[in-house]
Amino acid sequence: MVSGLTASPLLNSLLPALGALPLLMQLRRTPRGYGLQLLAVVVLIGLSLAVGIKTFNPTPLLVGSFVAVLLFGLGQEMSSLPLQRRLLSQTSCSMLRLRRGQEVGALVGNLLAAVLFPAIRQFVPALLLLLPLAGVAASPTSQGTAPVPSSGEQHIPLDARCMLQGLVMGGLFALLALWVRQVDGGKCFDFAMVLAAYGLGRIGVELIPAWHRSVGYLLMAVLLMISQAGMPPWLAVLLFLPIGALAASTDAALVAQLERLGDAPLRWQVMLRSGAIGGVVGSIGLGVICQVFSLSLALPLVVVGFLLLAIVQLQAPVALVR
Repeated sequence: MVSGLTASPLLNSLLPALGALPLLMQLRRTPRGYGLQLLAVVVLIGLSLAVGIKTFNPTPLLVGSFVAVLLFGLGQEMSSLPLQRRLLSQTSCSMLRLRRGQEVGALVGNLLAAVLFPAIRQFVPALLLLLPLAGVAASPTSQGTAPVPSSGEQHIPLDARCMLQGLVMGGLFALLALWVRQVDGGKCFDFAMVLAAYGLGRIGVELIPAWHRSVGYLLMAVLLMISQAGMPPWLAVLLFLPIGALAASTDAALVAQLERLGDAPLRWQVMLRSGAIGGVVGSIGLGVICQVFSLSLALPLVVVGFLLLAIVQLQAPVALVR
């Protein structure tokens, strides 16, 4: 929607930065923060309706979009950890099943974004998908359930290895957004198809064997180089199936290394928060490099980044643990 309102690369790049801004804050962690996410989507629905009014000034629509993205990020950061703990304590669901459900949800979201247009058709299904969890967020804590730490009681630290992985992955997806526009003139596929292939691959993480943690990064570097070997665009997209599975396995390996921090929901939040902050830096940094130099320099830098991750993981001789 924002790209339809303005062609400015700077304004479009503000969206992921605003979404990640709450990760830098020490917010009160409560399931009720989920309400901010619902409010943000309602605001986006209203804005998308106003976009259809051709006489409407685009400036307030842009400002409103930025505010909605910030609200959604705030609500997500406040509610993710307590909601995960509540779901794990009130059901027989394991963290592995919960993460798998989140991966499936992300895949469905990417597919909906690819086939539904204009924006109003994307935001209404998004609101419907968010509503079921609103009841869990609003429900009081069960007496037999341990209370969820809030405010300053639950500080989520940063991890250097997770930030480094986020830096490289952020650079990769910034590269993809530019690469997709150039490969075959963008006629055969779009960014949503790449994201869908990547998301489908993440669901297949169970197919990845238990090998040394560095192997996944090495294979991702090799697959990225193969994708640039003059193959048809559709085949390049298919390569993101194994890349997605490998990325999910390296996420799990990093979380396993954070065992000292406590329970699984907290460890996943540390990995996600650290990776998201690194991802913003990587995405903006690669965008600047492509702007100043060229797209041809970007892919070798991302490949070097994966090789650097593999070297860092050589210091962790333990086999992959899911």
